[in-house]
Amino acid sequence: MADDLNWAIGGEAGDGIASTGKIFAQALSRAGRHVFTSKDFASRIRGGYTAYKIRTSTDRVQSVVDRLDILVALTQRTIDENLDELHDDSIVIYDGERSWDAEIPEGVTGVDVPLKSLAEDAGGAIMRNIVALGAACEIASFPIENLDESLEKRFASKGEKLVENNKQAARLGQEYVQENYDDLPEYSLDTTDEDYVLLNGDEAIGMGAIAAGCRFYSGYPITPATDVMEYLTGRIDKYGGHVVQAEDELSAINMALGAARSGARAMTATSGPGIDLMTETFGLVATSETPLVICDVMRSGPSTGMPTKQEQGDLNMALYGGHGEVPRFVVAPTTVAECFQKTVEAFNLAEKYQLPVYLVADLALAVTEQTFRPEEFDMDAVEVDRGKVVDEDDIDQYLDEQDRFQPHYDAADGVSPRAFPGTEGGAHMSTGLEHNELGRRTEDTDERVSQVDKRNRKVETAKQEEEFDYREFGDEDADTLVISWGSNEGAMVEALEYLEDDGIDVRFISVPYIFPRPDLSEEVESADDVIVVECNEQGQFADLLEHDTLTRLKRVNKYNGIRFKADELADDIAATLTEEIKA
Repeated sequence: MADDLNWAIGGEAGDGIASTGKIFAQALSRAGRHVFTSKDFASRIRGGYTAYKIRTSTDRVQSVVDRLDILVALTQRTIDENLDELHDDSIVIYDGERSWDAEIPEGVTGVDVPLKSLAEDAGGAIMRNIVALGAACEIASFPIENLDESLEKRFASKGEKLVENNKQAARLGQEYVQENYDDLPEYSLDTTDEDYVLLNGDEAIGMGAIAAGCRFYSGYPITPATDVMEYLTGRIDKYGGHVVQAEDELSAINMALGAARSGARAMTATSGPGIDLMTETFGLVATSETPLVICDVMRSGPSTGMPTKQEQGDLNMALYGGHGEVPRFVVAPTTVAECFQKTVEAFNLAEKYQLPVYLVADLALAVTEQTFRPEEFDMDAVEVDRGKVVDEDDIDQYLDEQDRFQPHYDAADGVSPRAFPGTEGGAHMSTGLEHNELGRRTEDTDERVSQVDKRNRKVETAKQEEEFDYREFGDEDADTLVISWGSNEGAMVEALEYLEDDGIDVRFISVPYIFPRPDLSEEVESADDVIVVECNEQGQFADLLEHDTLTRLKRVNKYNGIRFKADELADDIAATLTEEIKA
């Protein structure tokens, strides 16, 4: 058997698929096992195929793969959707008492468990998924006691009786398999003493915002960014912060802008359609030199697109969106853990340079739950840099001859002084119209040029003061170079092992900074083959790199709404290299 185990449950939206998967993922992580999850769900409340997949190992796992070992199938479509991932040792748990007659593929072992009947024996048919978890624990040789803690956490607020009923349902599923199946493929989920936390990308962004000192969040619910707001709600209040659910995205960004102008660290999060609506205010944020973090959790577009599917199609929007020339930063976390780290960094960049920062994630990062050691999210190590904030003691150097504060002072580094409301001598105004150093409207040509140049100097200053670097994996001397950004890192890191097994050595560069971004000219020039991996059709990041390096690059693009898998990505890269050889 493989070192890892791949488990999934699938059915229709409304069948409790996500909550069941989360319960099992938590049980595995609390048992000291690494977990990496993947979700497939339709953009509807009920009906349509939905699934929750867990890959688990005692070693860290960073991607899904094309293999399913144990599948809980609540519908025939669940089996049909996963046919390509089932193998000779796969086990499908299903309920033969239900109206559908399960068609189990040849070579796959079907385990018929009366899920609904056993759940009713435990106290209610609604617990049929928990019966299936108990059956899965038995098949995978996973101590069912480790499931109890997750059940307690999930149902404790609903009373002790419900907790006990669910524990009983799990044990009935376990006992049924024990009594009726004695010759199944052997799996064994070892436990360890490791202590892991289970987080998804949206939660890590919310955690990073709190750690960075964010005290105001405004947003409108939209898949897949909503979990950022849900995480902050009830938590940010403990630190004196507030969450406001706005009536739309226009209101959300304008509220965040107001909070930032008042001196609070502020943030909003949305997805593609919301970014479209926020673009007008984005320009006001930049022109008024207001520090603001805007999180774009990408999904398949354009228009409504596929709201619950993966894509990295908003890159050009983040880089160029808005009329006129708008200086900005674009930061794209590449892992769930980095969602925490880069959120902190985004707030620091916003305030140090008084610019809007796009924090660009995607659905694959947002909904993926992964295990981490608690020390990977060290709140005490977070450094907060509020930038060039002035007070009564040093404001004099930024007053004009009439003792008026100059919020848009033409500083050599492009970064003007910033005075919070209430600062003595710091009263000022700013406008979306072009303005002078006092923030007053102007159409003077010299002042216009001076302010535009000043705003753009901030980015040049940041290039000198910050490290916009990349991370590197694999063989640094390899002739083949793969470059990627965003959530593809985990799949690519694991793909290196498959490629190495096939005798293909690869140097992999993962880039978390889109603008400014590292200069990869030397790295590209030193490689024989350069492949850029991303989840969009046009190769938006590849276009940027070709512009930077003046070199034609090969591309591996995926835009069917499904994230890259490690083994699939390895095959795609090998095929791309083979095509070059044939040519």
